[in-house]
Amino acid sequence: MPKRKQISTMNHPPPQTTAITTRTTVKKLRENPTPSSKIPFQSRKIRKLTTTATVVYNDPTKSPHPPLIKIPKSLSTKPEIDAALNHLRSADPLLAALISTHAPPKLSPNNSPFLSLTKSVIFQQLATKAANSIYTRFVSLCGTHSDVVPNRVLSLTPQKLRETGVSARKASYLHDLSDKFSTGFLSDTLILTADDETLFQMLTSVKGIGPWSVHMFMIFSLHRPDVLPVGDLGVRKGVQCLYGLKDLPKPMQMEQICEKWRPYRSVGSWYMWRLMEAKTTKGNNGNAQGVVEDDQSGGF
Repeated sequence: MPKRKQISTMNHPPPQTTAITTRTTVKKLRENPTPSSKIPFQSRKIRKLTTTATVVYNDPTKSPHPPLIKIPKSLSTKPEIDAALNHLRSADPLLAALISTHAPPKLSPNNSPFLSLTKSVIFQQLATKAANSIYTRFVSLCGTHSDVVPNRVLSLTPQKLRETGVSARKASYLHDLSDKFSTGFLSDTLILTADDETLFQMLTSVKGIGPWSVHMFMIFSLHRPDVLPVGDLGVRKGVQCLYGLKDLPKPMQMEQICEKWRPYRSVGSWYMWRLMEAKTTKGNNGNAQGVVEDDQSGGF
């Protein structure tokens, strides 16, 4: 009899109590999870924190502690300028001949990036004499050069800025620039340490600051060595003249022709201004007279 009962049990489907027990167990686990059941939730939380940290780490404009990066080279020392000239002489025979007929670029002191950018905005599309006059009144309104800081500029109403000769549009540009510094989107430190491409993207987001202004700022204020202002008419005409081109080179062609100048395209561009300066106007004694903006006719 016991043996027949065992066979009979095996031939019947499993009792429903097993499923009920399983559902009951799951319910209990949900209500009172055991330590082992918490492991997947801890793992998911760790992955989320790691992802967030990575995003902040890669965005220096939002991170309170940006990663340490290598500060870009600057043409602020004579050895660096000498290295640039030696490279250009060996890389481009036509440019080497031009270098031999002109003095090397002069070294110039650095101003704070914010001060340089405000000056760049004020000088846009103005004759040098008029721009200098307006800029002098603007600085006096702020106090001194050291007082030209974001919060001070933001405290000046558009009407006050207009009294210095700044147009209403440029007043809005100055306020937008100051606001981006005030909120931390830009800072002197970030500008000095950002790579060229990142810096270009950040600065062109400021109202009134376009590609040409950024290129001039990078060359003459930050002294970045490898900037090619493909939209500058003087540099384009210089390349056309130096290489005997029939037509004025377009930006893409400029990139291709001047590739040999890397990593010192800023210096090569500076010599294009010298070339056009000499071609355009000569004094009675045969020496070239300045016909370009003050920054372009100076040095780095």
